[in-house]
Amino acid sequence: MSQILTSSLSNPVPLLRSLTMTFGDNALLPLLLGDHDRHLARIEQKLGVRLACRGNRIAISGTAGQVAAAEAALAALYRQLEQGEVLDGPKVDAVLRLTDPAAEPRLPLSDLPAIRTRKGAVGPRSAGQAAYMDLLACNEMVFAMGPAGTGKTYLAVAQAVAMLTSGKVDRIILSRPAVEAGERLGFLPGDMKEKVDPYLRPLYDALNEMLPGDTLTKRMASGEIEIAPLAFMRGRTLSHAFVILDEAQNTTPVQMKMFLTRMGEGTRMVVTGDLTQIDLPPNTRSGLADALETLEGVQGIGVARFANSDVVRHPLVGRIVEAYDQRYAALKDHARERMG
Repeated sequence: MSQILTSSLSNPVPLLRSLTMTFGDNALLPLLLGDHDRHLARIEQKLGVRLACRGNRIAISGTAGQVAAAEAALAALYRQLEQGEVLDGPKVDAVLRLTDPAAEPRLPLSDLPAIRTRKGAVGPRSAGQAAYMDLLACNEMVFAMGPAGTGKTYLAVAQAVAMLTSGKVDRIILSRPAVEAGERLGFLPGDMKEKVDPYLRPLYDALNEMLPGDTLTKRMASGEIEIAPLAFMRGRTLSHAFVILDEAQNTTPVQMKMFLTRMGEGTRMVVTGDLTQIDLPPNTRSGLADALETLEGVQGIGVARFANSDVVRHPLVGRIVEAYDQRYAALKDHARERMG
């Protein structure tokens, strides 16, 4: 494994620092820089540092905190290249989120959790994801709330696949309430499977990311992986399974209680949702909100709350979510002023 050598010199300007990193493998350095140095530009923009590459060295200039964050980011990205990974924009962004001086938790990147599947290790791309992965590893039941694109379902499916392939559970059960934007199943064409499949498609997509296509088909045919609407859970006891309820904000309190009480011996449950995206009829209370008020703090239950900063899709998605949040907050303030 190549060694990264660092040397630092104090900058005469107060509170500023410069540091030079030396990389041992010249073949990996162009990959670290990116086409036309685009990875370096990304790091400069995000962390507010100045980077200059000469030969096999990269000089970093900025405040002490900025330099430390950039050094950690470059070291982590170089380590990924040594392990045979391919760097792209999303991977660079993921490391930058985790090395941002304002990020929490401030774990060394080498200590971050990872979920290992046969398609490779799945690591966190934000501080919120790192905390969530710890909860998935340590709790029998986890609730995860937050906006789209934060990895709530994706990481839960990754943990489920890892536990299934390692023999820690016998099956995976993925479920969603078939309630979307006021539509009703009876008016959709096709048999029951054709009616509900569109609602469950995101779960299929996540599984396809984790398992080879033929393996997924075989495991679904054998019943080791089951994808079903929430209504199909009634009356069952789910033992030695990893069970995920997605889009749980669209359950009623009665449905949520029914689902949670299906838990049997050796079972893990994950409940995900976004309380800003409730599609239930007016004046119907969300089962997710009700469950959180009832169960948060109960031993064995973990709760993960994601913020807009945890959105790991296209950067524009994070800005869209933020813009909607600001608009809704302004509308609420205006309504309160009118009522006052």
